[in-house]
Amino acid sequence: MIEIKDLSLDVGDFSLSDINLTVGNREYFVLLGPTGAGKTLLIECLAGLYSATRGEIWIDGRQISSLPPEKRNMGYVPQDFALFPFLNVGENITFGLRRAHKQKDLYEDRVDGLIQLLGISHLVNRDVRTLSGGEKQRVALARALATSPELLLLDEPLNSVDVRTAKYLRLELRRLHEELGLATIHVTHNLMEAEELADRMAILNLGRVEQVGTSDEVFFYPESDTVSDLIGTPNILNCDRSNLLGHGLVEAVCGGVRIILPYHGDRVRRIALFPRDIYVSTSKPPGPELNRFTGTVTEIAPFSSLMRLRVKVGENSLLAELPRDLFEDMDITIGQEVFLIFKLRRLRVH
Repeated sequence: MIEIKDLSLDVGDFSLSDINLTVGNREYFVLLGPTGAGKTLLIECLAGLYSATRGEIWIDGRQISSLPPEKRNMGYVPQDFALFPFLNVGENITFGLRRAHKQKDLYEDRVDGLIQLLGISHLVNRDVRTLSGGEKQRVALARALATSPELLLLDEPLNSVDVRTAKYLRLELRRLHEELGLATIHVTHNLMEAEELADRMAILNLGRVEQVGTSDEVFFYPESDTVSDLIGTPNILNCDRSNLLGHGLVEAVCGGVRIILPYHGDRVRRIALFPRDIYVSTSKPPGPELNRFTGTVTEIAPFSSLMRLRVKVGENSLLAELPRDLFEDMDITIGQEVFLIFKLRRLRVH
């Protein structure tokens, strides 16, 4: 059990203010927020790289706020992995153990097991400067885990790898977490990453915790406009009833709109759909009438490099997004009727 109590800290342009969080045993806990939210500062404070100006950090009833990093028994993987270029892969992994003057025969089996678990046995004698981003991540994880930490801290561990590798490594991180049974705190600004990995997540913004909960709680019940904006302003449709259609499908009726969904055995109460996942057209698109609707544009507003449309569909007021050049080509105006398609695979159900 990790408890963070009233933690506050100022470092340059970054700060934390009255952070209170609890992370359970074996829990995969994600800190999610934009750049500058204080996520990295919080994880560095946990690792002992900074001392809080106020507040306490507890692990299993033990107050560790004043302990130096080497006494906290935490495995820490920073954003850049911080591998030592003058050591090969094997030497990087065992660095902390050798620095603590551990006898090789006492840790050899554990290190070998981690190397096998992470699939890096073929890299042991490699120069770390020749490794890919994914390989560096695995080596950094092995080094962090070699000392048998009570808590694993991961700071944007997938930030420097390509999209395809990141998807694979998310699965690997979750597998590793399940096999080791270790409490993990993972920092990211990527919503999909948080959703796939987190048992629970904390939304941080400007050094404060905005909301804590499961991904469903955050998606379907955002506690503030700030949280809604940070996760992409999803459209939340409250469903009045749902009807089984057979063939693995269910029809949900939400504010007079009938939406077809895959059936997973539970009643559909709410549907979430991001503005970017609504296809908008001024002419009726070809194809089957599955999750296709007409609506009336009630608002138009610029948003970053996009244009946001508020569209009335049945009793629902939906937010959709379009690239500016596409919006200008379509010449959409307030009061105009438009055609919408909800992307089936992007519908999130609660």
